[in-house]
Amino acid sequence: MNKLYIRIWLAVVLAVAVLTLLVGWAWRMAADAPLREVVARNQAGEVIGHGRARLGRGPAMPDWANPTHGRHGPLPPPLPGASAGAPPSAAGGDRPPEGAPDEPPPEGRGKYGAGPEFDVRMHDGQVIHIHLPRPPKSNWSAPFGFFWTLGLVGVAVALATYPIIRRLTRRLEALQHSVQQWGDGNLSVRVPVTGNDEVGFLASRFNHAAQQIETLIKARDALLASQKSLLANASHELRSPLTRIRMGLEFMAPPADAAANQAKDEIARNIAELDQLIDEILLASRLDAQQADLGTVEPVDLLGLAAEECARTDATLDVQLPGGELTVPGVSKLLRRAVRNLLENARRHADGHATLTLSQDGTMARIQVCDQGPGVPEAYQDRIFEPFYRLPGASERDGGVGLGLSLVKSIALRHGGSVHCHNQVGGGACFEIRLPLSIPTPP
Repeated sequence: MNKLYIRIWLAVVLAVAVLTLLVGWAWRMAADAPLREVVARNQAGEVIGHGRARLGRGPAMPDWANPTHGRHGPLPPPLPGASAGAPPSAAGGDRPPEGAPDEPPPEGRGKYGAGPEFDVRMHDGQVIHIHLPRPPKSNWSAPFGFFWTLGLVGVAVALATYPIIRRLTRRLEALQHSVQQWGDGNLSVRVPVTGNDEVGFLASRFNHAAQQIETLIKARDALLASQKSLLANASHELRSPLTRIRMGLEFMAPPADAAANQAKDEIARNIAELDQLIDEILLASRLDAQQADLGTVEPVDLLGLAAEECARTDATLDVQLPGGELTVPGVSKLLRRAVRNLLENARRHADGHATLTLSQDGTMARIQVCDQGPGVPEAYQDRIFEPFYRLPGASERDGGVGLGLSLVKSIALRHGGSVHCHNQVGGGACFEIRLPLSIPTPP
């Protein structure tokens, strides 16, 4: 019943059935009642006889239909020799004709055939049998009763209306299928426009809207690709002058005083940050390009990788592996970069020691980095993975430009995994990377 064409079809069939019932009921109400009584009058208009119909085995005879009692009052007494309560055959001359059937007539038929029959008792006590035979049925008359005819009409209407309604609603189903495909991401899908009715107009409007949206999205993608390409090219071109500045700084003579030495150290620190920013921008642009070759996918020992990075940043490693090893398919340098970014982020923003926990959850590997810092407000736990986003109140002196966590998310997604942030009960933030233990099969 979820299909529109079935509901329309059933509505039409039920409407025709109800209409047929109403027409049949009105027809019967308007038709004349069948003959049930006959009154015989003489030339002067006086009642000389009265009788009732004898049509099959009907209900018991009412008082007014009794041969001794008419609708207009009691009949005159019978002639001598005929008792008032005697059956019709007891009166003289009231015996049925010889050869008449003696068995009871079948239901719906009289004693002598189809049509109403009457037993009329006259003033003289004689009972006259009157038969009004019906004309023979036409060859075109219905061979069944009223309800059988109604059923045949309903079946005929159902068979005739189904293909018509199915054809009308098939275009709506085509529109529904196209809208579903378009919602799933296939922006190039279009609906075939057939007919000049409301469905055709809706299909043409949908095609126009889909074309406009597809054009806008393609323009936006082209603009973003151009901006990323420009940013990547500019970052790449900055490598050369940055290298020359670093070399010039190293060839400078040692400063004569402490202030000059401090200024030199500040320049070196800024050059290192700029070099790191350029490196992250180039990596982010390569990760955004799905067709870019970022390295060979091979089995990566997460336990060894995590141990090396924890030793580098002086973090605590907590291994929760029953087998003592954990291997995932991926690009080693990218996974190392993701783990390093999380550890450096924890050391930069946390007041205390960072802990890296390595575990396995079913078919997923878990890398969890927790710190003892102030944590991340719940409203910003998703936004901190956006490029160049930093928490309110963070200053440039804290280090970082807002690309480290964005790279972690891009690397996790590139390996078929995910990353999310949550706060610990006792304080501090936890960043968790989940990676599949096997390469996901493409659909």
